[in-house]
Amino acid sequence: MTRSERSPLLLAGLLAAAGVAHFATPRPFDATIPRWLPGSPRAWTYGSGVVELALAAGIAAPRTRPVAARVAAAFFVGVFPANVQMAADWRHRPAPLRTAALARLPLQVPLVLWARGVARDEKGRS
Repeated sequence: MTRSERSPLLLAGLLAAAGVAHFATPRPFDATIPRWLPGSPRAWTYGSGVVELALAAGIAAPRTRPVAARVAAAFFVGVFPANVQMAADWRHRPAPLRTAALARLPLQVPLVLWARGVARDEKGRS
């Protein structure tokens, strides 16, 4: 299996693991939900977990991969406010936690680019 064949499966695996984590340990995710969003943080945590699992399934299937990967790129942009919320909330925590929260911010960029690359690679193959 080539690197370009593994890439979508790795992205699907990352999304699936994140989706499962939203259900297995929701409390840390609840804390990142921006307070200005309507409804309960738990509903947003579970909702984003469902979206991640659906995106993982869509990316794992070659037929739906291009569309699912484009939606995943948009999703990664959409969850950025949660990472900003976490960085703001954790600004007074011990240095390692504060650093981890700040490190999440730029990590969204490679995720978006990865998903876009998967979409582009698959579109060229069809």
